[in-house]
Amino acid sequence: MRLYAVLLSLLLAATAQAEVFETTLQNGLKVVVKEDRRAPTVVQQIWYRAGSMDERTGVTGVAHVLEHMMFKGTKSVPSGEFSRRIAAAGGRENAFTSYDYTAYFQQLHKSQLPLAMQLEADRMHNLVLSKEEFAREIKVVMEERRWRTDDDAHALLDERLMATAYQEHPYRNPIIGWMNDLENMTVSDARDWYQTWYAPNNATLVIAGDVNAKEVFALAQRYYGRIPAGRLPLRKPYLEPAQRGIKRMVVKAPAELPYLVMAYHAPTLHDVKKDWQPYALSVLAGVLDGNDSARLNRSLVRERQVANSIGASYANTSRGPTLFSLEATPAPGREVSELEAALREQLQLIVREGVSEEELRRVRAQVTAAEVYKLDSVFYQAMQIGQLESIGLSHRSLPLMLQKLQTVTAEQVQQVAREILQDDQLTVAVLDPQPLSGEPKKKMEMRHAH
Repeated sequence: MRLYAVLLSLLLAATAQAEVFETTLQNGLKVVVKEDRRAPTVVQQIWYRAGSMDERTGVTGVAHVLEHMMFKGTKSVPSGEFSRRIAAAGGRENAFTSYDYTAYFQQLHKSQLPLAMQLEADRMHNLVLSKEEFAREIKVVMEERRWRTDDDAHALLDERLMATAYQEHPYRNPIIGWMNDLENMTVSDARDWYQTWYAPNNATLVIAGDVNAKEVFALAQRYYGRIPAGRLPLRKPYLEPAQRGIKRMVVKAPAELPYLVMAYHAPTLHDVKKDWQPYALSVLAGVLDGNDSARLNRSLVRERQVANSIGASYANTSRGPTLFSLEATPAPGREVSELEAALREQLQLIVREGVSEEELRRVRAQVTAAEVYKLDSVFYQAMQIGQLESIGLSHRSLPLMLQKLQTVTAEQVQQVAREILQDDQLTVAVLDPQPLSGEPKKKMEMRHAH
């Protein structure tokens, strides 16, 4: 039996053992419970469908700033007390902001789920936003921006690439925000964001672990059910205008080596059953990258030695449009233009000759193995549910999505390469390395992951 078939059977068997239940409270909060009794632990995640793509011009970064402020206390839980109580219960907690959503989580012993729910429900509705706390925290965020983006050449290039590739869609703005917006942000901006989006009818509660779904639903009703629904604003659709020709940009920043990114506008998954291009693009990314035997690494790093490092990336699920990207660092003595030409040759080879069945088998096995490994983590199982629900897909689509990936044909991979990897949809970004200062960077201790 082929490896991927063995892995698929393991995946289906494991999935069958872990049941998923869901309900929606009267205030609109969706509650999804995944029972997994392998260890006496539980994960609570609350996902708000509000990320940086929902921000308006002038207040970019406010979703991420509010995430920081969510740890600064409520009417009954003083600043810092949330984290202290979770730690005292033997748990861990954190939060993260993306383009599409903001999420908060705790992982702890199953007996402590009521505590986690009580604390999380409290700050959904009773957050205290003071000028003093905001003034301190906005400085932390600005320093985070300096450390993670301004002082990181690759991150800076990626930020400018997004701002160039997207003409209208809010994905053109960085999640952490533009520095000018952070410098001029006020506590009122954070309060407006909180009052607009932090409501039960704009959230999904995911509980996974050694729990009973009926008991969890009762707890959710007890702690979250009394929070009133909010009046959510109408979300206007953002349709990115079609690109009408190749875009090129250069970023000068202190770095040791040049860096090249080639990013093509690409579709995302909307109809799990009918769409085929996102599945084919996922397989194409696996053919090009994925492991040492994938095309780009084998041909351009090991054989031709044009690149030091190379990779392909594509995410087939998001609320907005996405990019199919190739990233590479040229080998010593090689020019960026030479590296770009070599990457183009590899893409054209797929357009002309397609991919082999052996490559498809390898990618299928990799995709299925990755899903099997994810089942080892209750936390990641909850993450999958929360992500899909927050972008408008159903967690129940996961098995079908995996099945559709397994059925992608060589002809579909060749066709999607021909249709999507065109210059009219391409943005090329190059890092032009400038002399390094010679001073070691100071690393920050960051409290939360973003």
